[in-house]
Amino acid sequence: MKRISFSVAMVISTSVIFHGKAQTQKVDNCDFFDAVVNNHNQIFQYSGIPSAVEVILKYCKAVYFDYYDLQNEWKNKADGSFRDFDNKELYGITFSQKFNLPRDANFPIDSLFQTIENELKSGKKVVIALQVETGWSIFVVYKESLDGEFVSYSKYGSHTTIVRNTKEMVRKSNGTEIMTYTTPRL
Repeated sequence: MKRISFSVAMVISTSVIFHGKAQTQKVDNCDFFDAVVNNHNQIFQYSGIPSAVEVILKYCKAVYFDYYDLQNEWKNKADGSFRDFDNKELYGITFSQKFNLPRDANFPIDSLFQTIENELKSGKKVVIALQVETGWSIFVVYKESLDGEFVSYSKYGSHTTIVRNTKEMVRKSNGTEIMTYTTPRL
């Protein structure tokens, strides 16, 4: 009986945690991947950018887990970019495009990596464009592994792609752009 009561209490408290609205602190009680990424879908072929922004909003507990307004508005907009969210505030979270520079031998890759490391150390995630076999895809940098590589996640429908060689991919494409965010000071 105690186990059943405990299980019911855990389900109720988990529901409160995951369905709380307008809280802008990171999810402490659960794993980011399981709680946010696995419960999120990219619903249109070309809605990777707004999908990643929705993941961040969900991670920050600014919106419910069933929030898909950005993708539903964007649909299959093929000419979108991070610029569409640059300096845009959504539910108290302000997004910023960074490293929108030519991808060539002069790209400041070390500065890009340091920016990502700093964001991760502060408990944030970073939206990043990565060149994959089929073109450019949008990922969320989740963490830095013990070997110093970045681990990143992307969604396509309900399928989750995990890359564990983000830095290598950025080097091969001579750089990329990222999107960071700020949350209100509590």
